Amino acid sequence: MKLSVSERIQLAEDIWDSIPAENPDAVTLTPVQLQEIRTRLDEHERDPSSAVAWDEVRSELFQR
Repeated sequence: MKLSVSERIQLAEDIWDSIPAENPDAVTLTPVQLQEIRTRLDEHERDPSSAVAWDEVRSELFQR
């Protein structure tokens, strides 16, 4: 609890990112999840301007 909120979020992200690096099978996607990714990718390819950069999303989240 000594860390700031943004530092705790970063720590959680770092831990989450380390899981597939250590054990790739621990983070497998279901067929439904894969289909959702394909759908979103198709939508993005049809209209790339609708995307929001991760830096913008993250910045907005940290401002709250």
